[in-house]
Amino acid sequence: MKIYIATDHAGFEMKNKIVEYVTSLGYTVEDMGALVYDSQDDYPDFIAPLAEKVALDTDSRGIIFGGSGQGEAIVANRVSGIRAVVYYGGTLDIPRLAREHNNANVLSVGARFVSLEEIQQVVQIFLETEFIGEERHVRRITKIDK
Repeated sequence: MKIYIATDHAGFEMKNKIVEYVTSLGYTVEDMGALVYDSQDDYPDFIAPLAEKVALDTDSRGIIFGGSGQGEAIVANRVSGIRAVVYYGGTLDIPRLAREHNNANVLSVGARFVSLEEIQQVVQIFLETEFIGEERHVRRITKIDK
């Protein structure tokens, strides 16, 4: 499975560390930027292309970073076929349930609110958890897509 990763300036440092971490887990990673720190960059410039790639490559997943992760998720969710969820701390059930019940394919991280150690756990759960495919969940996702 290919993992696409992107951020703006707010998640730049964390993104670089997560690229290394996800690679160490054995996944193929494409770093979609930002590739250099620029405090004036705009997250849609990085997040929209990532979402388009994940939507086309249905066996892939995306991990995006921002200050809160909210705006980034909004951008990603504007692309048909994307189900982006936000994590900015709290129970680790969030990424597990997002995968099991919603077949989430993009994880949006609020980099200002989580530690590197916490997000490594969340990323691993997000990447390793499978969609359970129960009829009720499939039905709901189908309704979202319509």
